[in-house]
Amino acid sequence: MPNVLRLAVVDPNDKTREDLKSMLLGLDVVWLEAECSRYEFFPDVITQTRPDIGVVSLDSDPDRGIELLNTIRSTTPDCALLVVSSSTSGQLILQSMRAGAKEFLTLPLSGGDLSAALHRIGEQKFGASDARNRNCEVIVVAGATGGVGATSVAVNMGCMLASREGNSVALMDLDLAVGDADVFLDSIPDYTLADVTQNIARLDFTLLKRSLTKHSSGLYLLPRPVELQDMSIINGDSIEKVITLLKASFTHLVIDLSKTYSEVDMAAMRMAAKIVLVTQLDVPCLRNVVRLLLSFEQFEGLKEKVHVVVNRAGLESGPISIRKARETIGCDIYAQLPNDYRTMVEVRNNGVPLFEQDPKAAITLAMLGLVDRLCGTGSDAQSEDTGETVALTENSSWLNFWPRGGKQKKSS
Repeated sequence: MPNVLRLAVVDPNDKTREDLKSMLLGLDVVWLEAECSRYEFFPDVITQTRPDIGVVSLDSDPDRGIELLNTIRSTTPDCALLVVSSSTSGQLILQSMRAGAKEFLTLPLSGGDLSAALHRIGEQKFGASDARNRNCEVIVVAGATGGVGATSVAVNMGCMLASREGNSVALMDLDLAVGDADVFLDSIPDYTLADVTQNIARLDFTLLKRSLTKHSSGLYLLPRPVELQDMSIINGDSIEKVITLLKASFTHLVIDLSKTYSEVDMAAMRMAAKIVLVTQLDVPCLRNVVRLLLSFEQFEGLKEKVHVVVNRAGLESGPISIRKARETIGCDIYAQLPNDYRTMVEVRNNGVPLFEQDPKAAITLAMLGLVDRLCGTGSDAQSEDTGETVALTENSSWLNFWPRGGKQKKSS
């Protein structure tokens, strides 16, 4: 899925503008940054919002529309222009192209034609390879039950991705009642998911980032609401809009789910590219993994996104082997994270990520391996025959991505 393209639309005709908006809002590859009903105001709208694409309807006044195209081309040349009109006049099409339009579509629009035109503009504007680099990877982290370490995985995954050059990463906490991603990051956010949801219609790229809390690793956090009553304003539709805007603004989005698998959680999972399902090697957890996988089969394409990750592998009290776990759940174990209670307690108490607390710890290296595999930069860290975790050392290639010797805080 290409990264979301930000659009601004101008059409003085209310009906055709609303029809165009409805079609655009039905596409998950675009974000409607702004709309305008006057040609003369549109250059200022473009200057203020800096969209990727300006959509101009010519039907209300073709001459003024062509003049507008020339103005935008000279004042904001980085804004690609897409023209729509009910006219099929070859002269009008030629004038539009000479004035800077990249595409000319005839009304009424079809979804296929619009999607294809947007894709072509995206490739022309960013290049085929750059367009792929602009992809936003949405990774959902879910737990088979409470207390398995899903939030730890989500937070550290986000910090590791954010610390790498070229990445811009956001973490959204969807455990609306008792989420604690902010505690792991030792931060007190000014704004929450409830604030963003209530103001989603007025947010743009700049305002969105001001609403997020930035961690020292570079990770942007969107935490759960402060007040329990604010949970009611967040639903599946609103969370899809928030995710769409975040996709337009970041290269990676990590989402920490609740354990209720609510409407909001399911909406996030549908929009995700990958789902990390965190479990432990005990009967209650594995039973829930089976139940969840069976439930996911009812939603097209959902089960195929799931990657089962065993946390606290090697825990002495765990009698179930990796091989037995695979037989029980009926699928492969994607990765294992070793049990390191001391380091994880220090990480939580100090409010720092793993790579800063202890960059050479086995749990840190295993987490780096998981991030590399998910994002296509690492090798397989599991043995196919035994399911045992491959031994990692400080000379592992994963460490080459990482600043060594992170400053540690003392435990509180």
